[in-house]
Amino acid sequence: MARELTVGIAGLGAIGLHLARALDQGVEGLRLIAVSARDQAKAAANIADFCSKPALVGLADLAQADIVVEAAPAAVFEQVAVAAIEAGKIFVPSSVGALLPRMHLVERARATGARIIVPTGALLGLDAVRAAAEGDVASVTIETRKPPRGLVGAPYLDQHKIDVTTITTPTLIFEGNAFDAAQGFPANVNVAAALALAGIGPERTTVKIWADTTVTRNTHTIRVEAASARLTMTIENVPSEENPRTGKITPLSILACLRGLTSTLKVGS
Repeated sequence: MARELTVGIAGLGAIGLHLARALDQGVEGLRLIAVSARDQAKAAANIADFCSKPALVGLADLAQADIVVEAAPAAVFEQVAVAAIEAGKIFVPSSVGALLPRMHLVERARATGARIIVPTGALLGLDAVRAAAEGDVASVTIETRKPPRGLVGAPYLDQHKIDVTTITTPTLIFEGNAFDAAQGFPANVNVAAALALAGIGPERTTVKIWADTTVTRNTHTIRVEAASARLTMTIENVPSEENPRTGKITPLSILACLRGLTSTLKVGS
């Protein structure tokens, strides 16, 4: 078995707290040593019953861990990322959309010896997309359908004065590339950003976002036309009770990603 890796988590919300509890219960090869959160009193209460209580630290101090997981609001993404990358650590972002306009961080990681590992998150089929992208790919499209309440607060909606709470029938509210989608919906389309990074890049990845009153789950359909294969994949994620913008599967995906860093047997690329 690989040596034990220590973990620090930025954010103790719908993603971070679930991940922290899972690590505290015991995951071979991984040990949670530090967490950071905006509301320190709430964070202290949340970790009070942990078997091995992690240190409650500032964002920059998370880089004392081997692995820094970002599960915080996109506004603090760069603060978390820079500290981890400058320290040469493994950085695992959940706000993948925030990485797209900051690809200079990849170059910096190359210089410091850090690694940036993007988890699958609320998506599926990234292994297949990555494989297809080794050859010729004509197009990659992702269509996201969410209950309207799961889109509330997106900057794109505010800029275009779209009130999704008044929508009564399925409505296409955005169509564009992954780069623009990530800027307009930073809390909603991390899946599109991950797909773009796995495939043919954000400029060539088409994103369609629907506010859909007929769905109760966050639904993503990926279509890839490539020389090697035609892919059509759909996933229906159960929204988190704490934050309907994210799915219950997201913290589980990050946990699976972390397990893969230390497991003797790793399935998938």
